Amino acid sequence: MLTEALEHLVKGIVDSPDDVEVTSTRNRRGELMEVRVNPDDLGRVIGRGGRTAKALRYVINALSDEGSVRVDVIETDR
Repeated sequence: MLTEALEHLVKGIVDSPDDVEVTSTRNRRGELMEVRVNPDDLGRVIGRGGRTAKALRYVINALSDEGSVRVDVIETDR
């Protein structure tokens, strides 16, 4: 559910929603969600001073039942 929620939020922000890809992995420290976007949309997802990325992390952690979820934004070279 968290993966779909994050993907939906990010697709609403970017100009190239078809390039948005969210993957989720588990490790001993918890869940890691990686968001890959078009290089032209990277600034939109991070936001001024990281505000948008911080807001996305806040929302996803609020939706999480298990505690802390790490969200990383990664640029792709498509």
